[in-house]
Amino acid sequence: MSTPVTFYTNPMSRGQIVRWALEESGAAYEAVILEYGGDMKAPDFLAINPMGKVPAIRHDGRVVTECAAICAYLAEAFPEAGLGPGADERAAYYRWMFFAAGPLEQAIMAQALGWTTEEDKSAMLGFGSYDDTVGAAELLLNEGDYVCGGRFTMADVYVGSHIEWGLGYGTLPKRPAFESYAERLTAREAHKRARAIDKALIAERKTAAS
Repeated sequence: MSTPVTFYTNPMSRGQIVRWALEESGAAYEAVILEYGGDMKAPDFLAINPMGKVPAIRHDGRVVTECAAICAYLAEAFPEAGLGPGADERAAYYRWMFFAAGPLEQAIMAQALGWTTEEDKSAMLGFGSYDDTVGAAELLLNEGDYVCGGRFTMADVYVGSHIEWGLGYGTLPKRPAFESYAERLTAREAHKRARAIDKALIAERKTAAS
C-alpha cells in the first residue's frame, strides 16, 4: 500500500493544478498550507524546494516539484486511476504536456506582461509567437475531446488548467475549442472537489484578513 502524499501548497497558486491531479488520482494526501514569504523561504521548506515556491510533493521519501512533473509522477505512482498514457497515447501525452509547460505558458505570460519582440528575433523564443502557440493549442483541441483523443488522462489536468485559467483571466481568446474543452473538464467531479477545497481556503483567508 502506498504511503500518503504530502502536498505543499497555497490555495492561491499553481498548487490548484496539483490538488486537482491528486483528486483525480485517488491518492491519499495531506496538504501543508504555506504562506508566501516566510513559510516558503524557511529553511525546512527550502530543503524540499530550493526555489522556495509551491507546489511540491513528498511521496515515499522522494520530492517532486514543478506542476507538469508532479502530474506525470502521480499518474505513474497511482496507475489504478488509469490516468497515464497507453502505448498509442504516449506521444501525444508527453508532447502536449510539455508544450503546455513550455511554449504555452511562456506565450501566455509574455502576452499578459506586455512583452514584445522584434519579428526577426522571434525564432530565439521557445514559443515563437503568441498567435502561433495559441493556434497550435486550438488545432489540438479541434482534433479530439481530450489531449490523447477520446479519453481523459493526466495530460488534461495540466493542459486543461492552462486553458481554463487563460479563458478565466482573459489571456487566451474565447474560441469554441477552448470553451468546450474547459466545460468538459470543469464538469468532472474531481475538478469540482479540488476547486471547492481551494475556494474555501481562500475564503477563510479573506475572512481572517478583514
